[in-house]
Amino acid sequence: MSKRSSCALAILILSFATSAYAQSATPVPAPPIIGAKSYLVIDAQTGQELASLDPDIPLAPASLTKIMTTYVVFEALKQGQIRLEDEVTISEKAWRMPGSRMFVEVGKRVTVKDLLLGMIVQSGNDASVALAEHIGGTEAVFAEMMNQHAAKLGMLSSHFMNATGLPDEGHVTTARDLSTLARAMIAEFPDYYAWHAVKEFTFNDIKQNNRNALLWRDPTVDGLKTGHTDEAGYCLVSSAQRDGMRLISVVLGTSSTKARTDGSQALLNYGFRFFETRLLFKAGEEVTTTRIWRSANETSRLGVLEDLYITLRRGTYNQLESTLDIPAIVEAPLASGQPVAELRISLGEDELLKTPLRALGDNPVGSIWQRTRDSVSLWFE
Repeated sequence: MSKRSSCALAILILSFATSAYAQSATPVPAPPIIGAKSYLVIDAQTGQELASLDPDIPLAPASLTKIMTTYVVFEALKQGQIRLEDEVTISEKAWRMPGSRMFVEVGKRVTVKDLLLGMIVQSGNDASVALAEHIGGTEAVFAEMMNQHAAKLGMLSSHFMNATGLPDEGHVTTARDLSTLARAMIAEFPDYYAWHAVKEFTFNDIKQNNRNALLWRDPTVDGLKTGHTDEAGYCLVSSAQRDGMRLISVVLGTSSTKARTDGSQALLNYGFRFFETRLLFKAGEEVTTTRIWRSANETSRLGVLEDLYITLRRGTYNQLESTLDIPAIVEAPLASGQPVAELRISLGEDELLKTPLRALGDNPVGSIWQRTRDSVSLWFE
């Protein structure tokens, strides 16, 4: 059995909106039509979907594949398996790669850092294969590593056959999986991620510009990757940050570079215009307290262990409702981090968020006197 109470805190303004308010609130218009086979826009902090078109259909990703290649390299750097200053000997296979290239030369030694910039900024297929061979021994082994990381991240509809994105049967992903990957990239490797905003890179006296035209058009955009093959069409994964809110847009299968750029810009603008993300509670912040029976401490502080954010329609934050579901009787012992209650955040009749509230400290079993006293008191509860 549980008891339900409302939680009114300074950080979360509650006006207990009625369903009539929810019906009268200004609706969010439909997303723009951009001429893509598939797209998805999410908030990077919460993962909340803001706009989509067939985000789960498997499609050829072209050079968007290199986002996963880059992720695997970053992970190898994090684990200390390689270093940025390590020199990689360029194989004939890497040197002969068709398509976009950074123009490495067979037999020459190139640092991991230069190869990364050549892959991220110049979309070099030669750089991608050189890095794959350096880390995996062969590109085929590296592709298996890519698939292992994809599975770990929950990219359930993706399968990678190579490190470049060149056409290969069975080499597919989805807009949703790519948004998951981009979100992980930004969260796990923020320092390395900054390289995706580099506009140009020179190697072998050859200067090439980043193919992401949004880097020049929109100063809030700082990534991520373009892609194109005849099968995949023109694709772009982009990310932008405005006023502390970061969005990720994945656009697949447009007809031109202009279409992917204009479409991505329109989706980002749509997300920022009609949605906002707010911090509800900080990690370790007390949300409420509850009575603990037969314990050394009569009450326990409850809260969240990680910062809790919510993404919602812009302008509706002050109309949120919160409900706390707390068991009528909570007994010691209570370990720090143990889930005790459930917090629900709603807007009118729509439940936006549900999360457990956890004990913010240990609450051991009380003395004999405390246990006896509470046992008697519980007879009257």
